[in-house]
Parts: sequence; structure tokens; C-alpha cells
Amino acid sequence: MSKVKPSARSDIRPRGPAGDAAFAPLYDPSLRWPVRRAWLELFVREGVQQALGLPLERLLMGVWLGHAPGSATVERLGLPRRALGEAMGEALTLAVPPRELIQSVRWGPVPHRQRPSSVTFIWNGEWDRHRGDLRFSSRYELIRELDIHRDALTRTRRFHELAARLAAGRPWQSHQQGVLLNTRARILTYLQAYLGFLDDMAAHGFNAARGKDALGVAVSRNGGLLKINRGLHRLAMAQYLGLETVPVRVQAVHRQWWHEVVGSARGADALERLRDALGRCVPESAPGVEGLAPPAQDFHWPAPRG
Repeated sequence: MSKVKPSARSDIRPRGPAGDAAFAPLYDPSLRWPVRRAWLELFVREGVQQALGLPLERLLMGVWLGHAPGSATVERLGLPRRALGEAMGEALTLAVPPRELIQSVRWGPVPHRQRPSSVTFIWNGEWDRHRGDLRFSSRYELIRELDIHRDALTRTRRFHELAARLAAGRPWQSHQQGVLLNTRARILTYLQAYLGFLDDMAAHGFNAARGKDALGVAVSRNGGLLKINRGLHRLAMAQYLGLETVPVRVQAVHRQWWHEVVGSARGADALERLRDALGRCVPESAPGVEGLAPPAQDFHWPAPRG
């Protein structure tokens, strides 16, 4: 999904940083300044990252790769994620059957002070023990209901939730998407857009360029893949349709697993061992020690589409 700056032309409706052309009819002039603020925040954040954050990460990565003094400290701090991603390239992108990627990290039970930093690649802590089952997530239920009730979207749970907000005088809005759902017609248009995304994926397959971010995963202490961060709607669509594989990007690994696969190696040798070990990683299937037990009812995937 390409980024489009808000335009002053009257025939083009601006959209938020995470918006899609399909949401253009849902823009409202009341969102003008919130959307512009969202763009400004994005430009400032990305500007700081490009001017300061990434150069510093590359410097630290160079220290570690070159076995220079302080390299052990750089690794102890977790290694810079983006710079490591540059060094690893496509080795961090794995093809995974979406219906096997059912466990996700539940950040809610993890205290903020114990959550790993998003700028590091090696994560400490118990984050991988807190899991949720994506088969019973609100995203998957939304996609399932949209397909089942495609000719009567007012019957979906999401329509009733959004309509209830509208009736209470609190219409749903997103500055990031540039969307305001202040009429029932707009709610239907919003749901129809997601149905369109589903049908497009059914017809043309998974388009990795469609979303703002890659489907991120992290490697648990056991070497299994857990879903993290964004892209949950796109993953739910791929699961519902039964696509053979989707590309996921490894954003982090548990330190315990890192030590097991890398050992005492450092620099290029460590990255080579990491590359080999990632090729053996498969999605986690167990709920985890701190995971929520899935609902008692049986679960069945629908027949693959196409």
C-alpha cells in the first residue's frame, strides 16, 4: 500500500497514513486536522529514525559484526533490529501456511516495564508464554461473518457494534485511516471495503505490498513462530481462504533460543547460524503456559477457496 499525502484537490479525498483508496468515500472534512496531524507525526517519527535512529543502529551493528570492543554489550542489549534486518535481508522472510500460524503474543498481561523494546531483535522475558488463539479472534470472526452475510452485512456483529456507537453519539473514527463512520451507509461501505479486500485476495492471492507493514512474527524460546503486531486482518483473510502460504517477517527472537542456535558465535558466523535455524522454524500450536484456553466448541476451517 503506497503512502499518499493529503491533497488540496477537491476531486481527491485525503486519507490517513494507514488508509487505503477503498476508504476514500469515508473521509469527512472534520478529520482534516487530525489526519494532517497523523501524517505529521509519521513524517517526524520516520525522519528521526532515518536521521538518527538508523545510523546509530548501523554503527552498533558494525561494532558487533566487527568483533570490536563493546560488541558483547551490543548483543546483551538485544542487537539493533532494523540494522540486523538489513544484514539478514530476505533470510528473515519465511513462507508459512496461514492456518498453522494460530498463536499470537498477548501483550495485555505483560506489564509495560517488562515488555521488550521494539528496536531490539533479541527479546528477554516471559512474553512468549502469553498467547492467544487467532482462530477465535475478533478479526477472524469479522472476516467469517462478512463472507457469510455478504448480501446482508447488517446481520454482522461488527455492524451492530458500529451502529451502537453511532446511536450513542460516538461514531467510530480513525485518524490513521482517515475514516469517519457517522451514518449507517458509511458503516456498510466500510464493511464492504473489507469484503472487497477478501474477494481480491481470493482472486489474486496474498499481496504483500497491500499492507503498510509486513506480517510480523517472533520466535519463541522453543523455536516456534508467534504472530505479533499488525496485519491481523490480512492474516485472518488468508486463513479463512485457506491460502497455501503467506510471507511473514521475523521481527524478534527469544534470547534463550538465540543462545541455543548461535552459541558462542558472534558477527557473521552468528548470522549464518541464525539463517540456518530460521529455516527450521514452524508456527507454535500450543497455547503456552500463560495462554488462554480456546473455547470449548470444536473449530473447523472452511473449505479452501479457489
